[in-house]
Amino acid sequence: MSTQLEQHEFQSEAKQVLDLMINSVYSNPDIFMRELISNASDAIDKLRIEGLSNPELFDLAKNGRIDITVDRKANTLSISDNGLGMDKGELISYLGTIARSGTKEFIRAIRETKSAVNSDLIGQFGVGFYSSFIAADKVTVETKKAGTDESWIWESKGDGTFTISPGAKETNGTKITLHIKKRSDEEDSVTKDYLSIWTLREIIKKYSDFVTYPIFLKEEGEEGKEEPVNSMKAIWTRPENEVSEEEYKEFYHHITHDWEDPLERISYRAEGACEFRALLYIPSRPPMDIFFQDGKHGIQLYIRRVFIMNDCRDLIPEYLRFIKGVVDSEDLSLNVSREILQQDRQASIIKNSITRKILDSLKKMKQEKPVEYEKFYQMFGVVLKEGIISDIKNRDQIMRLSIFDSTRGEKTTLEEYAANMPEYQKHIYYLSGAPVPVLASSPKLEAFRAKNIEVLLLGDAVDEIWVNNVRQFEGHEFKSAAAEEIDLPGKEGQTDGDAEKDIKKTDLVTKLKKSLADVVEDVKISSRLVDSPVCFVQKGEPISLQMRNFLRSVGQELPEEKRVMEINISHPLIKKIASESEKEEDISEWANLLVGLASISEGEPVPDGQRFTTTLSKILDKKL
Repeated sequence: MSTQLEQHEFQSEAKQVLDLMINSVYSNPDIFMRELISNASDAIDKLRIEGLSNPELFDLAKNGRIDITVDRKANTLSISDNGLGMDKGELISYLGTIARSGTKEFIRAIRETKSAVNSDLIGQFGVGFYSSFIAADKVTVETKKAGTDESWIWESKGDGTFTISPGAKETNGTKITLHIKKRSDEEDSVTKDYLSIWTLREIIKKYSDFVTYPIFLKEEGEEGKEEPVNSMKAIWTRPENEVSEEEYKEFYHHITHDWEDPLERISYRAEGACEFRALLYIPSRPPMDIFFQDGKHGIQLYIRRVFIMNDCRDLIPEYLRFIKGVVDSEDLSLNVSREILQQDRQASIIKNSITRKILDSLKKMKQEKPVEYEKFYQMFGVVLKEGIISDIKNRDQIMRLSIFDSTRGEKTTLEEYAANMPEYQKHIYYLSGAPVPVLASSPKLEAFRAKNIEVLLLGDAVDEIWVNNVRQFEGHEFKSAAAEEIDLPGKEGQTDGDAEKDIKKTDLVTKLKKSLADVVEDVKISSRLVDSPVCFVQKGEPISLQMRNFLRSVGQELPEEKRVMEINISHPLIKKIASESEKEEDISEWANLLVGLASISEGEPVPDGQRFTTTLSKILDKKL
């Protein structure tokens, strides 16, 4: 085996993170202990998971432990575990490179913080190991991967480089030794002594008491009976009245590495045919990977207090993937795999039960904590609405939990919309296919506003999918305000009979239809336009241009759609066109102008921008 010492440079972003760790002032420097203990716990978890499928590692995974040792003479603090360990390649990759999304945001967040840095940022962005340099001016890592013969030593002073050399570690796992920064006389009175057993005991009890593996703390050379510093009692098994909110929050930070407190906590115990406990959390903001197919979604699975897997997707529906937490089953088999979970009846019962509990908790939150619920919905509403499509069993409840923008100018629910409908109104009207501000200014809504009919503004892409699948709510059919055939309820408005006669005389509709044969399916006189001259409406299935573009982007073929153009015969521009459209070339120019105006009102690009600009310039020139 080679004995040569290899020197490597940190990847550029790792250098920046290290610089920040070394030179920034932190609001809570104790955080490095929490991160290193959490990493040690994760390493033991990984070995346990590997041992379930690899008999050679099974025995190694039986007695996980974390040892923290203080050596005052050497001025060092070490944290060691008997977990999976790392080989040489992993050591270089994990500790020399930060190839994670969000690292740049982490660097920016710390640099832009004007006061002391909130240290919890460290865990959220996956750079927990680098927090070692908050307390240390040199870090040594000895590691041996379980099932291999070689061990390695990684060492760095945080100066932009690190070294790798062969080690002599005989057992699997990792030992991280922090060479603690020496404090000046002034610092002694204001900073903590991280070589004090009492200080470390206090930090461990505060942040890591619920870690499921024993944490042993001692001074180098100390003899005597070993006793874990942490209780190791699974927090979800303890009666709620015996656990403080701070403890619940710390457990959330431990499993998620989120620096913010959760928005809501859900504790649940199921008994009977299927027994399990669940401790679940709703975060106060969405994780960065919530819309990534390969993101870390799901909850932790324990079976009779034994950790089985992280990110278990089979116990929670995809539309609730923002939920974090733990499920501990009494009935599942210890050797359960992800494949078995997909077919397991007990897993299906747990999933259904958890789903109901979460939805009931959201309903209660909506009723009793409307401000918190509004914040939740702003963060996760678009994800929750996916359940309207995928979860037929709970569809009605999810629809009742949903909140929508409306032409009333305030948020509303489907229940509130239905309750406010006048007796003569039969349909629930909506408009979709663009951001809410664009929808709110659509000319398609002019007649609705004139008749004081509320319209839901569905600005999320998922809205257009569910509203076309569900069709109705409480017996009221959903109807698009962009549909071609629409008969608005209420009192009939005044029609401009003279204008209609003039239009028919000039045969404007026929001329426009002929000129735009390649662009629109039909041209009609509008009953919905009040102030605008023109708009597009949808023929057949109400699928917006935005949705058509999205479906094409994912490989779904759709027939070409020719929309219907509606003109407002009472509008001065339309009257002007009718009086000046004797020549075919004139009608062609006017038709191009109308297409451009209709496109702009939809928030879409003008099909022939150059021609539209030229035509508009001519008209303005004549007018001026």
